[in-house]
Amino acid sequence: MALQNIGAANSDDAFYRYKMPKMITKIEGRGNGIKTNVVNMVDIAKALARPASYTTKYFGCELGAQSKFDEKTGTSLVNGAHETAKLAGLLENFIKKYVQCYGCGNPETEVIITKTEMITLKCAACGFISDVDMRDKLTTFILKNPPEQKKGSKDKKAMRRAEKERLKEGEAADEEQKKLKKDSKKKTNASSKDTSSKAAPGKKKTNDSAKKANGSSDEDHSNSPAGSQNGDHDAADDDDIQWQTDTSLEAARQRIQEQLNAVTAEMVMLSTTEAEQEKKPQKAKKEAVPNGSGASTEAKRAAEVSGYDSLVSDIKSRLTKGSTPSQLQSFLSSATGTPQETMTALFQALFEGSGKGFAKEIGKKESYLSVAVQDEGSQILLLRAVELFCGKASGDAVKEVALALKVLYDADLLEEEFIVQWYQEGLAGDNKSSQLWKNVNPFVEWLQNAESESEEE
Repeated sequence: MALQNIGAANSDDAFYRYKMPKMITKIEGRGNGIKTNVVNMVDIAKALARPASYTTKYFGCELGAQSKFDEKTGTSLVNGAHETAKLAGLLENFIKKYVQCYGCGNPETEVIITKTEMITLKCAACGFISDVDMRDKLTTFILKNPPEQKKGSKDKKAMRRAEKERLKEGEAADEEQKKLKKDSKKKTNASSKDTSSKAAPGKKKTNDSAKKANGSSDEDHSNSPAGSQNGDHDAADDDDIQWQTDTSLEAARQRIQEQLNAVTAEMVMLSTTEAEQEKKPQKAKKEAVPNGSGASTEAKRAAEVSGYDSLVSDIKSRLTKGSTPSQLQSFLSSATGTPQETMTALFQALFEGSGKGFAKEIGKKESYLSVAVQDEGSQILLLRAVELFCGKASGDAVKEVALALKVLYDADLLEEEFIVQWYQEGLAGDNKSSQLWKNVNPFVEWLQNAESESEEE
């Protein structure tokens, strides 16, 4: 089997170690039933560490034809007669998007689907995590058919859990041994005390009576040898005494007053007075706020309007300064406000004042809209922004709304299902007789008819 290097950039490297078999195709059938069979698709998919259904589906998406991969027989079919060179070129595009690392170009990557349903490629060589463009049609198929996880990752997780359980068991065993040692020490101490008390029961009493009769101080006893013996005995008795501290509130206050001197007491008083003074202006501010709900709602509305206007003006100023789409994307990601407000402000800043030629303006500035449409949910936001803009714009812009939607649809910024969903929601509202929906109606009918024709074929 003839092999070739993975990736067109590595085709001339004789020592490149990542290889895959060359594509072999076969045209089957005649007339309307003609199909192209990729004979060795399973071997190619194994070399790329991707399911064969991904590559087959990618061919269908790029060629606009139906494709099917049979898991049992391993046959990969694409409707129509397609040359091997054309399919090989599409395979190279698939490798760049879904196999090679965006950082080092190494094909040793793993497809990972995040919790937010974003597709990333994790490189085993450099550790770089590549973000796949979610606007590609194949991404929806990958989300519905996620790749199988490697067994090694599951085994590693099981090993980690077993190690944690062993550590916990070892700690519990150590604690039990410590308890046993403490209990044995207590028993030995108790037994020694019992034996000493039985051996000399009247020793302590005689010492106490001798101290009272002589009336001597501790210093006299320390100088005499007898006093040293008594001192040693008293130290041994002190070891048996258990000292306890009074933890009541009154005892704690007494200890604090004893420890604080005059300077620290003044510092404590100053901090309390400062805290009270800080609380007073806060209370005054709360009292100054009006209690009426009407005033608060009006203030909120005024704040929202001013925030939206400032966002529109900021976007306009950046556009006049010549900001690139990537720079505008970073600004929009950090902008305050809801996603709908941000999308509406961007659309208004781009196309404010446009009448005739509204659709052409969208075609010129679609790159700025593409940075805001990063996922499927943002398509509905864009459609609502178009709706709000047409509600305020002149009649010429409303007349060209169907052409504008066609431009956005051809640029892959809008999909059929979201356009139809937005149109049906608009008709279900109170503004059924609006001129906007009348102008959008022919474009929606064209989409639905084209969809039905493709299904029949």
